[in-house]
Amino acid sequence: MQLPILPQNNVTVATPGIDPMIDPETGKPRGRYAVVSLGCPKNLVDTEQMLGRLDADGYRMVDSVDGADFVVVNTCGFIDSARDESMAAIDEMLALKRDGKLRNVVVTGCLAERQQDKLLQARPDIDALVGVFGRNDIVSVVDELYSGLQEQRTIFKPAAVNPLSDAMRSAVTPRHFAYLKISEGCDRLCTFCAIPKMRGKHFSKPIEQIIDEAKRLGDSGVREVVIVAQDTTYYGMDRYGEPRLNQLLKELDKIESIDWIRLMYFYPMYIDDALIDTLASAKRIVPYIDMPLQHASDKMLKRMARKTTRALQTDIVQKLRSRIDSLVMRTTMITGFPGETEEDFVELMDFVKESRFENLGVFTYSIEEDTPAARLPNRVDPKVAARRRDDLMELQQQIAFDWNDSRVGGIEEVLIDAEMPEQEGVFIGRTRSEAPDVDGLIYVSQVDPDSPVEIGQIRPCEIVASQGYDLVAAAT
Repeated sequence: MQLPILPQNNVTVATPGIDPMIDPETGKPRGRYAVVSLGCPKNLVDTEQMLGRLDADGYRMVDSVDGADFVVVNTCGFIDSARDESMAAIDEMLALKRDGKLRNVVVTGCLAERQQDKLLQARPDIDALVGVFGRNDIVSVVDELYSGLQEQRTIFKPAAVNPLSDAMRSAVTPRHFAYLKISEGCDRLCTFCAIPKMRGKHFSKPIEQIIDEAKRLGDSGVREVVIVAQDTTYYGMDRYGEPRLNQLLKELDKIESIDWIRLMYFYPMYIDDALIDTLASAKRIVPYIDMPLQHASDKMLKRMARKTTRALQTDIVQKLRSRIDSLVMRTTMITGFPGETEEDFVELMDFVKESRFENLGVFTYSIEEDTPAARLPNRVDPKVAARRRDDLMELQQQIAFDWNDSRVGGIEEVLIDAEMPEQEGVFIGRTRSEAPDVDGLIYVSQVDPDSPVEIGQIRPCEIVASQGYDLVAAAT
């Protein structure tokens, strides 16, 4: 998934200015740059950190296609489709460079970390390659490119002993919501996943550091903070010897400048009664949980090394729903994992049917190099995996549509994200039930000209119609 830097949801590129800008204090050249940010919200936070450092050092991001001297492509290396998208973006930028429309192309992020020398061999005209944990060196990389004295073309560092601070950020999301990364890396060894190879072992930020970053966001005008990590419920295990998400959430819930706190990547392990009580009673934590489950067949869960069972997953879903009012749940599933039979798939369909997740995404299994699953026998034909994905999404579609139909006629608070292009008086927003970028949208009409709808406003709206995964509402 590409996260837009410009208002348009496309690759952000720009043609160069005639001369780089000059920093008036140091006399050093400071150029203009464009950004392509790909992948998950965790990667977006890394993008914002790099932009913050470049901006602080005098470089300037352009907001049109007419002014960039260089481009930073922050890549995703998670699955085949993400890698293909990253390579396409890199190739597009390199083509502009060959045409003389860009001076330099800097490639960063997970694909850079994962492929390293292979990527430079395949694309030798990349000017610099920066791994995940080299992000804070982005200024020195660009400085060397501008000086012509480039001594090191690649920067790859081991995972940091202490978590990198995310305080120096230039936001690329709308100013009223932001992602807050509470930890990095992952200790889980799911057999299908290469994230530990790219992001390293799990390490948590100190609670005090997260609270400071959250307060900075709130003070800057952020109304919704979206909590992200590779594994949210595992937070604190490395630093404190036990999970500390409950304590962290209690502290975050006290920050008065923030209205909504949303939880993503909330794995089913380490959820206890105390944590559920906090979620149920919090003032600012919205009743929304993203819990990636991946499958429901015990055989598949074991082959995936998920350390759970269908019964345990059913129990935690039921417990959360029974104790948190109006809870909305999102999950993801994988079809076509090696060894998946029709019986396993039927179990997955039955689980989704009984759980009735409001939001659900499905991936077909992607072979990841150097992961245990890549060596498993009994591969599933890709056409069969795709057919199962389509069948599961057809089932989920009806569940989602029925849920949206049930919301018509109610009043819900909507966070206004943007204006509808070329439709005066119509806005795009989300309720507590929709996470940014992955869930449906609310199309809001301004009814009373004396009570204007504004971007960043949380506005009560009447839901007047459903349109598939989206809703239509009128501002009250």
